[in-house]
Amino acid sequence: MTLFTLPDIFAIGFFVLAWAFYAITLERLPHGRNSLNARMNIYREVWMRRMLDREVRIIDTQIMGSLQNGTAFFASTSLLAIGGGLTLLRSTDAAMSVLSTLPLGIRNSPELWEVKSVGLIVIFVYAFFKFAWAYRLFNYVAILLGATPPSERKDTPEAQAHVLRTTRLFQSAGRHFNRGQRAFFFALGYLGWFISPWVLFATTLAVVTVIWRRQFDSDSYRAMAG
Repeated sequence: MTLFTLPDIFAIGFFVLAWAFYAITLERLPHGRNSLNARMNIYREVWMRRMLDREVRIIDTQIMGSLQNGTAFFASTSLLAIGGGLTLLRSTDAAMSVLSTLPLGIRNSPELWEVKSVGLIVIFVYAFFKFAWAYRLFNYVAILLGATPPSERKDTPEAQAHVLRTTRLFQSAGRHFNRGQRAFFFALGYLGWFISPWVLFATTLAVVTVIWRRQFDSDSYRAMAG
């Protein structure tokens, strides 16, 4: 007996392609340059340029500290999710016993259940690496904030180059943080596979629809228009 049925193969293929399509559209294609993330990247540069005008930059370091704390929270949450996935993997027999009593029509072999659990763990490991690297990059940005030339030298080539350098690093940190959050969203869609491949189709489509609207048709997006 094969481990995966044809619907399982199509469903997980659809899941991977949907994730890749969304990520490529948002980060590589021209359409993504009009997303909410792209518009926030513009304001990262605006922030760095206005920071250059200030003599006292305490507020800038405080904001950077809040960004670091938020990233650390998500990195810690990823570790907890990995632990939960490992517990799910270790408790295959108990989980199968509980699910067999539910009127959901769930039919999983122990081997398939373990494969699904490993897949969920891999997603959260990916998210952890993205959040951990984003946290590291935010630390680097904080160092560059401290190395910013004084305001009386803001018009020098050195100061302008430093602003661009800091902005690029800042944008990279935000990009990796966004990838980690995206992994969390798709992990929620992936949970549908534990019920059936048909549910995975539906949950994947629902996740893509929700996060697509947030990037291109949400109140936040319209607030940043223009």
